[in-house]
Amino acid sequence: MSAVLPSSATLYDRVRRVIPPIEWPFFVEDIDAILNLKRQRNAVILAHNYQTPEIFHCVADIVGDSLALARKAMTVDAEIIVLAGVHFMAETAKLLNPDKTVLIPDLGAGCSLAESITAEDVRLMRQRYPSVPVVTYVNTSAAVKAESDICCTSGNALAVVKSLRVPRVIMLPDEYLAKNIAAQTKVEIIAWKGRCEVHERFTAADIRELREAHPGISVLAHPECPPEVVAEADFAGSTAAMSDYVARHRPARVVLMTECSMSDNVAVEHPEVDFVRPCNLCPHMKRITLRNIRTALEENRHVVTIDPHVAERARWAVERMLFV
Repeated sequence: MSAVLPSSATLYDRVRRVIPPIEWPFFVEDIDAILNLKRQRNAVILAHNYQTPEIFHCVADIVGDSLALARKAMTVDAEIIVLAGVHFMAETAKLLNPDKTVLIPDLGAGCSLAESITAEDVRLMRQRYPSVPVVTYVNTSAAVKAESDICCTSGNALAVVKSLRVPRVIMLPDEYLAKNIAAQTKVEIIAWKGRCEVHERFTAADIRELREAHPGISVLAHPECPPEVVAEADFAGSTAAMSDYVARHRPARVVLMTECSMSDNVAVEHPEVDFVRPCNLCPHMKRITLRNIRTALEENRHVVTIDPHVAERARWAVERMLFV
């Protein structure tokens, strides 16, 4: 294993609160290799908030939730984009950067929501509800986006629904996100039955138990959680909104009802806040590692491609969302 170089040594100062010293040497060689490869290949790494700290804080150039990554992907000045996240995010980056090479380190990094619906399902929904606009969560394949009128993220879903100025919309595929948005608007929302395999496991009883064990704790929930969880929480919002909440309010103790690595990444920025961690891991996000990011840059894999006809229609739905 190579010696700790100044670049990685400096980086450890940033993450020492969430990565034990005994683990750090196992990351150093890959971190230094990735930093060098990015310079050599004119590459950038986009990392979702659910990536582990050694990726999120040590090799990523752009970080955030799905909406932030979609927006920032359009401003990237690089020849290669490596998406440290799941496959639909890499597809979205490719849609917005058709002339750049987009790499996904592991083709198995999927999403239970994206797998819950197909383009044919959307066409059938349109037949059942003619003239009702389709709002599609970004957690879907490009083929599904191509059948949609506009995309949304958990951070802008309410704004997207209101922007359509219609009494009724179809929202796909997250059932809980649709129900949580419906509670905030008079617009009738027709939901699909997709669910996030991470967020659907949280319960209102979990929150009550946390409050009993940690009096005064602030509970923040992702809107992919069941409505009864959102109702019990002190705040509900996207991963970016949860991070902003911690930054603004600086609660003494907080729990984030979302994917486990999110707490580690926010904790790096707020050492004064005590994070309680109910750990639900996303098995798909965790398929992305330093080692396969390094391999992606070394071997140019795996290149994300989208059928041009599908890409044109899907790009329109994503770009329309970005202007809401």
